[in-house]
Amino acid sequence: MKQLINNLKGDKGIWSFVALLALFSFMPVFSASSNLAYIGQGNGNTLGYLVKHLAHICIGFAIIYWIHKVPYHYFRAISKVGLPVVWILLGYTLIKGTVIAGANASRWIQVPFIGITFQTSTLASIVLFIFVARYLSKTREEPITFKASLWELWLPVFFTLILILPANFSTTALIFCMILMLTFIGKYPLKYIGVIIGSGILFLAFFVLLSKAFPDSRFFSRVHTWESRIENFSTDKPDEDDYQIEKAKIAIASGKIYGLGPGKSVQKNFLPQSSSDFIYAIIVEEYGLIGGLGVLALYLLLLFRFVIASHKANTLFGKLVVIGLGFPMIFQAMTNMAVAVELLPVTGQTLPLISSGGSSIWMTCFALGIIISVTKKEEEIAQELKDAAKREEALKKLIDRELEEEVMTVGDYSIEDKAMNPMHAVLNK
Repeated sequence: MKQLINNLKGDKGIWSFVALLALFSFMPVFSASSNLAYIGQGNGNTLGYLVKHLAHICIGFAIIYWIHKVPYHYFRAISKVGLPVVWILLGYTLIKGTVIAGANASRWIQVPFIGITFQTSTLASIVLFIFVARYLSKTREEPITFKASLWELWLPVFFTLILILPANFSTTALIFCMILMLTFIGKYPLKYIGVIIGSGILFLAFFVLLSKAFPDSRFFSRVHTWESRIENFSTDKPDEDDYQIEKAKIAIASGKIYGLGPGKSVQKNFLPQSSSDFIYAIIVEEYGLIGGLGVLALYLLLLFRFVIASHKANTLFGKLVVIGLGFPMIFQAMTNMAVAVELLPVTGQTLPLISSGGSSIWMTCFALGIIISVTKKEEEIAQELKDAAKREEALKKLIDRELEEEVMTVGDYSIEDKAMNPMHAVLNK
């Protein structure tokens, strides 16, 4: 175990907080899966779900370990090649999506011969963030023109978002906001960002108008769900989403300060998606306000480490990669918590590293592996500089010692005469 820990390179703080979140996730998932166990198996045995979650976490950490060994600058080229692959997967998902627990049919695809479901939008977001970071780092030393950036940057971005939008509006909005933040940090001209925001709003309005013109089209089937969620959030009109929110608020109110205790949640038996979308409500119910604030603190500490890692990165591409992959992870966690306390409409965003689900955990770990790879490179450079300083100091000591020995040797044959009589040397001869 000690040897394995020594092989872990990169920011130890990020490793620690990720491990704490993953370890903490077992108790909430084990407890909250009882609802799924009753529905799926009829006996309420959640051990199978716990083992499944353990397998997902172990595979996730294997992904982090493998990815963090890869030099992060390799992903610069991979993002450009991987974007067309992502488009193919997203298009296939829209047509051949599978159903998971009654969710929208076009979010997941079934991996052939394995039987694992995979949410393609999570992979698309990672590839897209790296692609944007690559473009911004490439054009840092060159003046940016809107026409050139429109074709090289925004056309691929909007095409990707168009493929995600029909199935998942919340993910599309999250990705778009994070890309705007990334371009702002990357010093993309502010006036161009304003144009892009306006264009995005106009396109969304056009998309909604098309859904009204073709209400029976599968491509626009989710628009009614978006509208109803926003309407219910603003008017408190009772429906299925309102039922989930009410049960989540009951769970949070029942937890009070110290909680009911691990595994003693009551609302897990009534709250749909209690082990994924609304797991934060179960955490607060069982562990109280202290547990809920503790989870929030872990995510904020992880965000703090991301900021430090971005500041220390030795290249602009590395800085933007850490921001582009790390900040959306924290923003997604905050969105999940905000939904549980009814600060936002129901979005379907999971709690990273805590909610159950294979593809979401694995893609989160994939992003973390790249971030740790950036911090590992910074550590390697710092170690090289430290070793070079030690070698220079050792060489200096060696040269000083050689000079001292040379002075002592030459001192025995000195021609300097310290006698009072200037002719002393001649007379003696």
